Amino acid sequence: MNIQKEITTYLHYCKYQKKLSSLSLKAYSIDLRQFLGYLNSVQEQVLSKAIISGFIQELHQKHLPRTAKRKLASLRAFLNYLEFEEILEANPIRKINTKFQEPKQLPRTIPLRLIEQLLTTAFKEQELAATHYASFVALRNRNVLEILFATGVRVSELCSLKKTDVNLDDGTIRIIGKGAKERIIQIENSDVIDSLLHYKNISSSHSDFFLLIG
Repeated sequence: MNIQKEITTYLHYCKYQKKLSSLSLKAYSIDLRQFLGYLNSVQEQVLSKAIISGFIQELHQKHLPRTAKRKLASLRAFLNYLEFEEILEANPIRKINTKFQEPKQLPRTIPLRLIEQLLTTAFKEQELAATHYASFVALRNRNVLEILFATGVRVSELCSLKKTDVNLDDGTIRIIGKGAKERIIQIENSDVIDSLLHYKNISSSHSDFFLLIG
């Protein structure tokens, strides 16, 4: 098999029959040329399980997991094409475990400067509110930010917060997280507690703590 010729034919097929975008075609071309370069480096032109496994190992050594995963997908698509066209009798990649765990990325923290800017803006909006409604919405937005920054709860958890979950007498919030796991969070800042208490007293909601309006 002339693999370089088959790659050229496959890219032609992707362009004119699959109608792939120019960016997709460029990615496929780069990935498959890299595979061809690997075959030339090991002086092999047979698409065996051992050769494919060696190339996959090289991908993991040279690239970040996300890039290696994309290049592996390009190779898999090419081999599937060869199998479908009966150029390959058996697809070697089917016998290889290509699954791998991508490292979890730690969430990025918000810079203190940005937090201060957000809170300052929320305070100003409340001070400049021209109507009772605008004042209430500004107070709600301010308290949403206060709880997010003071407790570190998830946005989804905050949105599902009920009035019965908030005990401002002892400054605690009951959170129902993933898997229905319950945890109690203490609010240490007395100013935040006072603001929440004021919001709770003027809120018309009978269930949800934060009214999703405005």
